[in-house]
Amino acid sequence: MNQQTIILKKGKSHSLSRFHPWVFSGAIHSDTKKIQDGDVVDIFSAERQFLGKGHFQHGGSIAVRMLTFTDTAIDDSFWHNQLQKALEYRKILNLPSNTTNAYRLIHGEGDGLPGLVIDIYHNIAVIQCHSVGMYKAADSIAHGLQTLLGNAIDAIYLRAKDTLPKVQANAINDRFLLGEQSKTTILEHQVAFSIDIIQGQKTGFFLDQRDNRALTSAFAKDKEVLNCFCYTGGFSLLALKGGANHVDSVDISQKAVDLMQENIDLNHFQGTHTGHCADVLQFLSDKSLKQYDMVIVDPPAFAKSLQKRHNAVQAYKRLNAMAMEKVKPGGLMFTFSCSQVVGTQLFYDTIVAAGIESGKKVKVMRNLSQGADHPVNLYHPEGHYLKGLMLYIE
Repeated sequence: MNQQTIILKKGKSHSLSRFHPWVFSGAIHSDTKKIQDGDVVDIFSAERQFLGKGHFQHGGSIAVRMLTFTDTAIDDSFWHNQLQKALEYRKILNLPSNTTNAYRLIHGEGDGLPGLVIDIYHNIAVIQCHSVGMYKAADSIAHGLQTLLGNAIDAIYLRAKDTLPKVQANAINDRFLLGEQSKTTILEHQVAFSIDIIQGQKTGFFLDQRDNRALTSAFAKDKEVLNCFCYTGGFSLLALKGGANHVDSVDISQKAVDLMQENIDLNHFQGTHTGHCADVLQFLSDKSLKQYDMVIVDPPAFAKSLQKRHNAVQAYKRLNAMAMEKVKPGGLMFTFSCSQVVGTQLFYDTIVAAGIESGKKVKVMRNLSQGADHPVNLYHPEGHYLKGLMLYIE
């Protein structure tokens, strides 16, 4: 056995036998000092049974992200086949379609490629790497994209500086792997959005909320709407598309508010709109603030680790209690959490606590989640990160 081999401790292979795609550092028995970050390693049980292959990385609790549970070569054919499977799945979802020309092509563990995200924005593909192994494979991945998507893609952009550990991130720069087009316009439910893949957060837009934006649009007619943490205005524009009388949009980033105004200008809606660059909690605490027919609360992740979960839950409770107070009797509230460490039940319990604190009578109309192009691997429940509730406030 060579240096690319990892042997697990006795009794630590059960999760892999159930196809969970992570190997934690505490499960490893063999010496890993000679293995480089991003190397492909063969995984064996303590009994020397082959379990699969994955990308190795030092320093974190997750030491190996599994790529395959069979003895398959990790070469250009592997990347091509995985991308092709993902593309076939999106075709089942009718993506792209006349509803949208923007979608997630690869969603990490959900598509069998932990550490990799690929978003398609009309004619631009953005590759985002969350592991060194995926970063090292970026050229092969880009080649596979070009082969499968052909002339449908004019540019491929690699983003990794914000998602890799600092040691590696300091030594790299995000860059184009094909073309140099950094801006494009996408369509979602007949609404146009300007996308900047270099300046925008994440890969440029939050595609996981597509279905939920359509839902808010369906209930927005003739309503006064407040969109908290609006970013570039996804929920705001869909509310206006649905016939909202007026939308107030709040975000702490002036850049986001400016981009949202660009999107408002792109679409000539009848309803009116006001953008506010402000801290959402301070905005909601204003005693003179009116009540709304619909309030949307879609904050960034308040917790990215278990150690920060308690404080995040308290922040979610306070935020949602304040938001409920701004909903008119008989109004609607859409509230979300994208914190992976805040599970579905904990999120629900937190909203219950917020309801009690606000003193409101509340009905749950729907449970909400991420779009189907952000699939959850059956054996990796951690992939269900976006939780949401549609609420009726009496």
